[in-house]
Amino acid sequence: MSKHFDIVIVGGGLVGASLALSLADLPCRIALIDSQLPKNLSELGPKTLNDYSKRVSAITAASSSLLSDLGVWNLVDDSWKQAYRFMKVWDQLGSGELRFDADEMHVDELGCIVENNVMLAAMHAKVSESQNLECFWQQTVEKFEGVAEQADGVSLMLSNGESLSADLLVAADGAMSGVRQQAGFEMREWDYDHLAIVATVETERSHNNTAFQRFSEDGPLAFLPLKNTDKPGRFSSIVWSLKTDRAKHVLGLSNSEFCDELKKEIENNLGDVLNVSERASFPLRQRHAKRYFKESVVLVGDAAHTIHPLAGQGVNLGFKDVAVLSEELHRAIAEGVSLSHPQVLKRYQRRRQSDNLLMMGAMEGFKRLFGQADPMLRLLRNTGMSWVNRQGTLKRKIIEHAMGL
Repeated sequence: MSKHFDIVIVGGGLVGASLALSLADLPCRIALIDSQLPKNLSELGPKTLNDYSKRVSAITAASSSLLSDLGVWNLVDDSWKQAYRFMKVWDQLGSGELRFDADEMHVDELGCIVENNVMLAAMHAKVSESQNLECFWQQTVEKFEGVAEQADGVSLMLSNGESLSADLLVAADGAMSGVRQQAGFEMREWDYDHLAIVATVETERSHNNTAFQRFSEDGPLAFLPLKNTDKPGRFSSIVWSLKTDRAKHVLGLSNSEFCDELKKEIENNLGDVLNVSERASFPLRQRHAKRYFKESVVLVGDAAHTIHPLAGQGVNLGFKDVAVLSEELHRAIAEGVSLSHPQVLKRYQRRRQSDNLLMMGAMEGFKRLFGQADPMLRLLRNTGMSWVNRQGTLKRKIIEHAMGL
């Protein structure tokens, strides 16, 4: 017998789990499917250099507000949250730089760096408390198809042989979304021919609650501050985007050679780089779905769009998708409209697609601008950065947009 649900969400990561929680108050049956076991908050403890997750996120004010509303943010202990009050952005080839200060915005912080697995454990703890969610852990969708006898809806076969049906199927299963591929969504995508190197580093000097972003022709380098009680201010998560050939060379360096190279690249802003965790890398590719829905299937988060990580906006765009799709589905229930009605999903697509394209275009523009070796362009971008740094109102607008306010 097939179990029927109003909504089936495939992918129990940050976007999928937060969407499930945001819909849990609806008078609906909701299923959450994920290939992994749920994360457990009790397994998170004190941090040494090698204990930090390679994936961290710069959570904006809008995202933390969403997570607060879902009851997740308060489960993330303060010892796992590193607020940053300052941001320094500069061009390696020149004197242009931008500096942002929370005091300029009249806020306590510009954002907060949190490990993805910490947020996920908090979300899974909340999911386990919900009476309205049924979870299928360690399961994948082997196949799905339209339900012929219904005007809309899908039927699914799980990897354990179990059958489910749903009025609406949500693909929240990441950049390589199997649901998206099976449903035949058309994509626009291209390879950057860059690898992002990620690791945790210990530095001689404190990060002083500052996020550092340095641009160069090879690619951007970010130092994102991490919380640590044993060595306060000394740990940062790095995301270093490099052309593939150079990235492979850098990955092959010894730890001491890698630390020396990082010190030069960050231009001694944090003194010596004393130690580095095990390094990891992943290829950078930009993707964007031409449509966000098709019949009874809708895309959210990385399943719909992936962008260059240089601004740390990926998960925040996903959380914006969650907020809007949840709002539209609540509206549909209130108006007695089918959850998969084209007008419901068109409203979600219209509200999110333009914002995501704007951010993707901006990131692509930054990458291209700072990847040019032309001396005139170098002069223009450095002059431009220095000019913007003196414009208080414009800087506040930039930060307001980045914070999702």
